[in-house]
Amino acid sequence: MTTIDEDSKERALKLFGSPEIEGFELGTLKGLQQIHTYLFGGLYDFAGQIRSKDISKGGFRFASHLYLIESLAKVEKMPESSFEDIVAKYVEMNIAHPFMEGNGRSMRIWLDLVLKKNLKKCIDWARIDKLDYLNAMQRSPVNNLEIRELLRGALTEKINDREVYMKGTEQSYYYEEVDLYKA
Repeated sequence: MTTIDEDSKERALKLFGSPEIEGFELGTLKGLQQIHTYLFGGLYDFAGQIRSKDISKGGFRFASHLYLIESLAKVEKMPESSFEDIVAKYVEMNIAHPFMEGNGRSMRIWLDLVLKKNLKKCIDWARIDKLDYLNAMQRSPVNNLEIRELLRGALTEKINDREVYMKGTEQSYYYEEVDLYKA
């Protein structure tokens, strides 16, 4: 019996070069919902659905469900004309955290697709240390400079490189694993 993470990771790996990816609305909430549904459809009954409850992680409370639709509409309208704009939009989407579960995995794919569309680049996630990424994301609501520079250091023009995508997907799922033994 496989776990939800194993099943969704298998789907994420199949997404590269698939016809489904061509139909995603890049940079939009609908596009993020399409990614989430692709990864988690049939695994979570809420796949692709905007949450209707408040959630928090590590002491941080994400956007209140009472204002979530309005917040997401504002995030969707944010510009994507530069790397800085795109990272700012990514950070705001993370603060919104539209789904009950699976936000990070879906949003990292979403970010890469937005970067590919607008800058012909993507993130080589295998080059970003888990702890560095998680710490930078945790601090990003106050100041996104740290996450922006961490991501900038891993930018690549290898947007059609299957190995970059596969290793990146493995890394993205690794970010979500709970570390039982911290040094």
